Amino acid sequence: MNKINGKEIASQILIDLKKKSVPKKFLAVFLIGDDASSISFVKQKEKIAKELGVDFRIYRPSNSLNNDRLRECIRKIVNVKKCGGVIVQLPLPSNINANYILNVIPSQKDVEIMSERMIGAFYDGRSKVLPPSVEVVKQVLDNLGIKKENLKRVAIVGQGFLIGRPVTNWFLAGISEVLALDRGSDFNLLKEADLVICGMGQAGLIKSSMLKEEAIIIDFGYGISAKTGKMAGDFEVEGVDKNIFYTSTPGGTGPILVASLFKNFYKLNEE
Repeated sequence: MNKINGKEIASQILIDLKKKSVPKKFLAVFLIGDDASSISFVKQKEKIAKELGVDFRIYRPSNSLNNDRLRECIRKIVNVKKCGGVIVQLPLPSNINANYILNVIPSQKDVEIMSERMIGAFYDGRSKVLPPSVEVVKQVLDNLGIKKENLKRVAIVGQGFLIGRPVTNWFLAGISEVLALDRGSDFNLLKEADLVICGMGQAGLIKSSMLKEEAIIIDFGYGISAKTGKMAGDFEVEGVDKNIFYTSTPGGTGPILVASLFKNFYKLNEE
């Protein structure tokens, strides 16, 4: 097996950003609720912000606010002229309409491509930046020296709006065959794919026996492994007997995702 080191790829993105001028505007992050993983993710982003010298401001609106009051609370901050980027940490509490909240983010400050306006701009090829998940895939392929146009068949397992949908859309331009798979799909099709991108969130779902020799796995999924009781990706690493290139979980796509957010923040605030 050939492990793709996400931390090294992320480190190179940050090295490149350090050569640029730090945006004069601040990056606003909204953390609503007490979800442990969300708190952890925000801390990871805060750590990178400190490393880059980015003005990183965490806002914690009360999770008792209704949709209208939360949207208004966020709107007041994101419309401040000195605000140059916005992250609304997901998931939001179950009583909150995520789309209603995310659509308050101005397009020029939407570093995660979350609002309907920015999603539409990306799908139409008009976005200045890529969704972080797409940027991760691009960075991994660049690291391997592979152009997406040279891939014959790509499979995307999971069609969620954060990973599957934007990645599928990106590959539809220039790839001869894109397999968009989800729960209930025929996973035997994976045997024909040069590249498999996982985003189901089901630990150990994809086995090496399902894949061709020298396949590439970019794994965004994470969950608790039934075998080890530890955090693991959709791709089961244990027992692989093929020459496969893969990102690990943790330490694979996660660090690149965070670095990509800051890459977008810099790009949206270029003078």
